[in-house]
Amino acid sequence: MISQAMQDYLKTIYKLQKEHENVEVVTTSLIAEYMQIAAPSVTNMIKKLAEMHLVEHTPYRSVRLTKPGEKIALEILRHHRLLERYLAEILGYSWDQVDAEAEKLEHVISEEFEDRIDALMGFPTTDPHGAPIPTRKGDIDHETYLPLSQLQAGQTAVVRQVDDKNPEILRHVEELGLKLGTQMAVRDKAPFNGPLLLQIDAVTEYSMGLELANHIFVKVVEE
Repeated sequence: MISQAMQDYLKTIYKLQKEHENVEVVTTSLIAEYMQIAAPSVTNMIKKLAEMHLVEHTPYRSVRLTKPGEKIALEILRHHRLLERYLAEILGYSWDQVDAEAEKLEHVISEEFEDRIDALMGFPTTDPHGAPIPTRKGDIDHETYLPLSQLQAGQTAVVRQVDDKNPEILRHVEELGLKLGTQMAVRDKAPFNGPLLLQIDAVTEYSMGLELANHIFVKVVEE
């Protein structure tokens, strides 16, 4: 029997392995930091998951999902992201609210409910923040986008994904009008990690610090 806590761990390990390009190796300390759980508790849980052959754990080095572990992680991730889309698209939740609500529901919905909300929304491929939704078979399309902070002056890009971990960042991004699909041009980039001067939708100019720009992912428009 896989507990809800175990499912949360497997989902977290998957996201760190597959969706964080700056993470080369997933460790228990990294999992503890990401989940905000004490390191000894994480170590104990990883040992249990290893005994169940859901992860491979090399002490003091790395944690990796096995194929059965990845299958469970993708199923929970599918539930979570479909629920986020349903909450935003059908129930009118804002995109800074959907993550917390989906966390409460992702473990308890049935496969029939999953299929019904999927069909109701026209089989979406991304959640409200632009993250890919795994298919029922467990396939997932990881398209690589650049952090806005990496763009240079003169480049134009379209917002494709926003980091969903911090609701305050999501609210601020939305207040700026930076929804998915918004086009922007980098007019200037100050030296020594200075801010970006952006022109949003060819109308509004905004100076954005790199800390915020690291949470916004874009696709460059080739001229």
